[in-house]
Amino acid sequence: MELPVSYEKKMQELLKNEFQAYEKCLETPVFRGLRVNTGKIGAEEFERISPFPCGRISWIPNGYYIPEEAKASRHPYYGAGLFYLQEPSAMTPARMLPVKPGDKVLDLCAAPGGKATELAARVGPTGLLAANDISSSRARGLLKNLELLGFPHILVTGESPERLAGYFPEYFDKILVDAPCSGEGMFRREPSMQKSWKERGPEHYVPIQREILRQAARMLGPGGLLLYSTCTFDPRENEGAVQFLLDEEPDFSVVSPGEEMEKAFQEAGFCPGRPDAIEGGREELAKCFRIYPHKVKGEGHFLALLRKEGKALKGKLHKGEFQKGTSLSDRGVSMPEALVRDFLGKLGEGCLLRPPFPAEAASFPYRLRILENRAYLEPACLPSLRGLRILRTGCYLGEIRKTRFEPSQALAMALKKEDWPLVIDLPAGDSRVFRYLKGETPDLGETEGPDGWYLFCVDGFPLGWCKRAGGAWRNKYYSGWRW
Repeated sequence: MELPVSYEKKMQELLKNEFQAYEKCLETPVFRGLRVNTGKIGAEEFERISPFPCGRISWIPNGYYIPEEAKASRHPYYGAGLFYLQEPSAMTPARMLPVKPGDKVLDLCAAPGGKATELAARVGPTGLLAANDISSSRARGLLKNLELLGFPHILVTGESPERLAGYFPEYFDKILVDAPCSGEGMFRREPSMQKSWKERGPEHYVPIQREILRQAARMLGPGGLLLYSTCTFDPRENEGAVQFLLDEEPDFSVVSPGEEMEKAFQEAGFCPGRPDAIEGGREELAKCFRIYPHKVKGEGHFLALLRKEGKALKGKLHKGEFQKGTSLSDRGVSMPEALVRDFLGKLGEGCLLRPPFPAEAASFPYRLRILENRAYLEPACLPSLRGLRILRTGCYLGEIRKTRFEPSQALAMALKKEDWPLVIDLPAGDSRVFRYLKGETPDLGETEGPDGWYLFCVDGFPLGWCKRAGGAWRNKYYSGWRW
C-alpha cells in the first residue's frame, strides 16, 4: 500500500524502528469481528450454538474473530439481535468504560451503533443509554441497530453536542466520546480513507474534537467517567485532545481502567500513550492506550479514560438550565390508554415492560406516553426534552388504530420468548424462518392456538410478530427490515 508522503514521514517519527513492521502489516488481511449481545444471550451459550467458527478476542469477554467467508449478517441469529458485527479494536472503547446496571450513559458520537449497543446491554433495562449523532441520517441507522438488538431503555437524538449540553448539565454517570477523526487507523481496512485524509487531515478534526470534549465535560456528573477514543494515530488528535481537556478543566484526570483490564490490554499488545509526542505533554498521558495493527489483531485506535472530580466545572452551559415543558403525551392526541394497558398486561410477570396494575409503582423504570396514536414506554429518569431533535425516547410499543392496538417490531425485539403467551418457535435451519425474514407468509399449517398476536422466534429468540385471524396467518415483520 502506497501511503501519502507526509503521513509516512509522521509514522516513521512516531514508530521509529517499528515502522517497517507497521508498513508490512498493511498488506495483510483485516480481522473480522463479532460481539455477542449479552442483553439476549451469554457468550458461552452463543459459542455453543454459533453457526460458524469463532475465536476469542483476548481482551473482549464477548468478542470473537470470525472467518471472512462467514455470512453472519444473513443468518437468522443476526435478525434476532444475538450479535453485532464489529471490527475487533473498535470493541475496546465500550469495554473500557466501566458501565454498571442502572447507570445513565451517553454515547455522544454514536452512529452506527457498535459501541452504543454494547453500552446499552451493560446499562440494563433499569438504566438509560442516550445515543446521539449530529447526522440525522446516521442517527436513523443507529436507532435501527439499537432496536434490532432489543433495547427499550434508550434515547436517540440527532443533535450537536452544544445543544445537548443545555438539556443535560452534569446529568450522566458515564460518557463515551468516539470522536470523528482523520481515520489513519483504518487505512488497511478502508484504503479509500487515504483520499479523505488528503482532503481533510488532522488539522480539520482537532478543533471539532476539542469542542466535543468541552461539551461532553459539561454533561458529566461529579465523580463520572469519560472515555475518549479515536481510530487515528496523530498525537494532535489523541494525546493533544486529552491534554486540552486537562488544561481546560482541572477537575479532570487520566485514570487507569483497572489492574485486570490493563493487564489484558498489555498482553494483547496495546501500547501506552505518548506524552513525548506533543509539546509539554503531561506524564499522566502515558495512562492512555494506543492500538497498532502490527502489534494487535485489529485496526488502529487510541483510548483515554478520564475521571471528573466532585467539583463544579468552570464555565457556563450555553443553554443554561433544564428545559421546562410538557410531556410527549401532552403534545399529542389523547388516546384510550386501556388498549395499550390491556396488551402490556399480557406480558409475563417477570417482564420489566409490564407495568404494575392498576397503578404504576414508584419503582417502575418507565412511563407510558401516547403521541399521535403511537404508544411509547419512556425511561422515567428523562427530563423534559422539548426542542431537541429526537428520533426515539424509550421503546416504541406500537400504534392505536381505532379500537385495536398493533404492536411494533421494536417491542417484539425487546421481549423474551417467555414474556409472551402466544409463540411460534422454529429452528434456524427451517426455511420458514427465512421466508418470514423476507416478509413472506410462512406456512404454519394448522398450528394450534387461538387467534391473536404471536411472537415469531428462532431457536427461542424473537424475530418479530405474526398475526392469526380466522385461522389465516399474516406476516408482521417490519417492512423496512426485510431481507
